[in-house]
Order: sequence, then structure tokens, then C-alpha cells
Amino acid sequence: MTPELLFAMPGNEALAKTLAGALGCGIGTLVMRKFPDGETYLRFKSAIGRKHIALISTLADPDPKIIPLLFAADAARTMGAAQVGLVVPYLAYLRQDHSFEPGEAVTSRAMAALLSQHFDWLVTADPHLHRYKSLAELYTIPATAVHAAPAVSAWIAAHVENPFLIGPDEESAQWVSETARDINAPYVTLKKTRRGDRSVTVSAPDLTTIDDRTPILLDDIISSGRTMLEAVKLLRAQGVAHPICLAIHGLFADHSDQALIELGARLVTTNSVPNPYAQIDLTGILADGLHTLA
Repeated sequence: MTPELLFAMPGNEALAKTLAGALGCGIGTLVMRKFPDGETYLRFKSAIGRKHIALISTLADPDPKIIPLLFAADAARTMGAAQVGLVVPYLAYLRQDHSFEPGEAVTSRAMAALLSQHFDWLVTADPHLHRYKSLAELYTIPATAVHAAPAVSAWIAAHVENPFLIGPDEESAQWVSETARDINAPYVTLKKTRRGDRSVTVSAPDLTTIDDRTPILLDDIISSGRTMLEAVKLLRAQGVAHPICLAIHGLFADHSDQALIELGARLVTTNSVPNPYAQIDLTGILADGLHTLA
């Protein structure tokens, strides 16, 4: 699915520009600001007519972004858009995939229902699926998840000599193993015990034998950064050289980026979430994902 016009929600202009170039589509103009009372003013300045359009919005720090995004989808339909798609490089609200305590909201399903109601299709990168096998279990619209592994592998091959990949927990094994296979590098996965939203412990085998290699801690998300922080501390305790902390989605809540840098880590992410460490471009992979949509 190649949209005829691509509109960037605020903060997504850079990726919108490169993606529109890759797709060969136009970039529309969308104006958004806040009224003094905090409500959103939104206006499409580009004519939409019966065009197929797409909005691009990463959903890091999602709550302030979701309402304007839904307003934009509604306004586009009012203007006559034939289809309204969503390119969401980072898709939020997938962690809460089960009601662990009575009365808990399963926000992954609620978010999927909301976006399915307002959009005709969705493309995202490496969603944090755990208990779900695919987005099709949640979304009632065509929803494609592209994988950043080829771009991550290419970056490592071009920028790191003798890499040794380390998954900071068991969930990271899927990304670490695929990337290690792509670049023919050894890897190991650490074991994590979570004690709360901001409290984890990490254990590892003996890593003192990798002195001649560059350690890369690889995960899909750095959010609060607690897992990465504990992993870096563990590596330092074993005398391992300062690692590269590489994530597909760099959220860096609680100033976790600064905490990691203070421990001597180097940070690298994709540009799914704008941040100062985004060195891996997902434009081509996202474009391929749109082409796969019927």
C-alpha cells in the first residue's frame, strides 16, 4: 500500500521526509497547536479529496499523542480520504497483555480496538509482543510488523569489529540470535529476574574470555533502562570492556540514557523514536512493509 500523501504528526517530520522519498509519494501539511486550555487545534492545509493518505506518528510517551492522532484520522475522513493508514514506528501499549490482578485494564487490547476503529491499516516496527504471536490477534485491520534486524545487522557489520552480542534477558534472545546469525558472531543471553517496574536483577555466565571482542548489549526497547543498567554493571564487575547498548526503540525514561553513559556505555538506536543516539535508519524497512500491504 503506497499512500498518495503522507502527513507527519509533530516530531515525525524527518522520518516522514525520507519515507515519502522512498515511497515516491507526496508530503502533506498538517498544522497542530494547543489552545490556552490545553485542547488540541488541528487542521489539514493540504487538499485530500479521495486520496489514500497515511499519518506517521511514533507513540513513545503515547498519552499526549493519541488524542491528536485520532482527531487527525477523523478530520481526514471528513475531508473525503479514501483510506487513512498509520505508520507507527514505535507502537505503544503492548506490555499489558494480561490481567494479572482483578480489575486491571488489558491496555494492549484497548489500544488495538481504538486504532482499528480509526485507521484502515497499520505498519509498525518490532512490536513488543510477548503473549501474542502476531498483531492479527489484536487488530481487526491489516497490521504489518516489520523487523529491524537487517538494518541492525548492517550497522554492526559496518561499525563494529569483532562483535560479541549479549541479550540482557531471555526475551531479547529472539533479536540477539537473529542478528548474531546474520553477522556470524557469537552471542549469549543473560537471565533477568524482575521485582517491579523499576527493579530487576541480572545474572550471567563467565564473560571474561571475550576480551578481544566488542560487547554489544542488544534489546528491542530501552525504557526505564533498569535491565540494561544492571547488565552493564554486571559486565563491568567481570572486567568486560565498555559495551555498546543497542536498542531498536530508545525511549530512555527516567533519564536512563545519562545513567548508562555515566557507566561508560555507548548508546545506539534506530530512528523509530527520535533521540540523539538514532544511527540506524528504518526508512527502507518501513517502506518495504507498506509495499506488502494489499
